[in-house]
Amino acid sequence: MSTALGLAMVEATPSAALRPYVTRLCAYREHYAAPLTRSEVAMPGSVLILAFGTPMEAGGQRVRAFGGGLGDRFTVTRIAGPSEGVEVFLTPFGARRLYGMPMRHLTNRVVPVTDLLGRWGDLMLERLAATPSWRARLALTDRLLCERIAAGPALGPELPWAWARLLESGGRLGVSSLADTLGWSHRHLVARFHDQVGLPPKAAARVIRFGRALRLLRAGTAPAEAAAECGFYDQAHMNREFRVLGDTTPGQIRPRPGDGGAASWAS
Repeated sequence: MSTALGLAMVEATPSAALRPYVTRLCAYREHYAAPLTRSEVAMPGSVLILAFGTPMEAGGQRVRAFGGGLGDRFTVTRIAGPSEGVEVFLTPFGARRLYGMPMRHLTNRVVPVTDLLGRWGDLMLERLAATPSWRARLALTDRLLCERIAAGPALGPELPWAWARLLESGGRLGVSSLADTLGWSHRHLVARFHDQVGLPPKAAARVIRFGRALRLLRAGTAPAEAAAECGFYDQAHMNREFRVLGDTTPGQIRPRPGDGGAASWAS
C-alpha cells in the first residue's frame, strides 16, 4: 500500500446491467498523518465498503469492510490508518437484491461484510486485494456484483417506479399521491417501503430533499433560495434537517463548494 498521504480515487461508470442497482463505483486509497473523524451524511442509497488495510470506526463499531441500509441520520466514521479498496453506491433495490433481506433490518446500521454476504463477501475481498490495478478492481467488482444481484430475489416494478418519482420530485411528491397512483393503501405502501427501501416513504422523501438542498448549496445557491426551492417550510426548518441528517448547517456548506478536504462517502 502506498505511504503517500491524503485521498486518491478512480471512478468507473457501472455497466449497463448493473446501472439499475449501482449508481457509482470508486476505487480508492486514503492515508492521513493523524486520525480523521468525519460525519457521513444521510443519502438516498446504501454504501458498501470493500476495504482492506487498517480497520476504521463506523457507527460506533470497529470494521474494515462493511455495508448497511439507508438511514435518516448522519453516521460518524474515524480513520486511524491507511486503507484502500472499492466503494459501491447501491440503490435501495440493488441493496435489497444483493443482501437478500428486508431493508428494514439494515436501517441506520453498519454491518460487517461477512455478516451481510457470508463467504461470498470474504472471497470477493480476497480477490480484490490480490488485484493490483485499480481499473481491474473496478471491473472485477462490477462483474461479481452483476452475478450476485442477478441471483437475488426478484422485485416487482411498483417500488422502483415510486422511488423514481420521489427522486424526480426532489422528495416533494406526497405519499398519498404515490399510494393513489399505485392503487395501494397508505399502510401497504409503507410496508413495501420498509421491505425494499428500509425507510418509510415520508422519511425517504426527507433524505432525498436534504440531498437536493446539499447539491444546490455546494453549487453556490443561497440558503434561503435553496430552502424555498426544495420545499422546506423556512430556512430554520432546513437548518434543523441539516443538523439531523448531516451534522452540519447550510451556512457551513455554501462557503466551501469544491472543498479539497478529505472526501466522505457521499461527496
